Amino acid sequence: MLNKRLTPSKRAKAAIAAVVAASTSIGGLWYVVRPGEPPIPDDVVLASEYLVKPWEGEELRAYLDVIAKPPVWTICNGDTENVRKGMVETPEGCKKRLRKRLTKDFRPALVKCIDGFGVKPLSWRAMMLSLSYNVGIGAGCKSTAAKLGRLDQYYSSCVAATAFNKAGGKMIVGLANRREMGDATRIGEGELCVSGVQ
Repeated sequence: MLNKRLTPSKRAKAAIAAVVAASTSIGGLWYVVRPGEPPIPDDVVLASEYLVKPWEGEELRAYLDVIAKPPVWTICNGDTENVRKGMVETPEGCKKRLRKRLTKDFRPALVKCIDGFGVKPLSWRAMMLSLSYNVGIGAGCKSTAAKLGRLDQYYSSCVAATAFNKAGGKMIVGLANRREMGDATRIGEGELCVSGVQ
């Protein structure tokens, strides 16, 4: 059963505020700029730091994800691109891999499939990035959450995204927590989403 009562939280609002405080406008879009690093879109920072990394976990040695069909070699925070058996990564390398994937692959795909993506609410964009990273960009773009976001119906979109709580046709508690209000130590996608759209 889906929890349709998503509510804003202090911890999610604090996460949003931290990213906003670190952001700078470049060409009308907001980026986080850190010394020695390229500018990173604000939604990528919010999604990677507060949603993807906490929920995906971090594996520094490549492992075979047998839940995926077909099984696929995976490393870091669920990254499957150019991963080979025996590969080892560092925590800093994992951070770079995740930000690169979100910035180069997932964000441009969402910009392409959702008109005006870059000017929609930060919390909603971060939720869509995290969702798409987890379920795939095709599913993310075709989702009811994306359709409602295109119509600027953000709260309804946040709720619609909670439908992605199953694996193998069965509701998984961990996925439900990720999609909804999180758990004691991790912010949920829905929790973050509604904390910036209400």
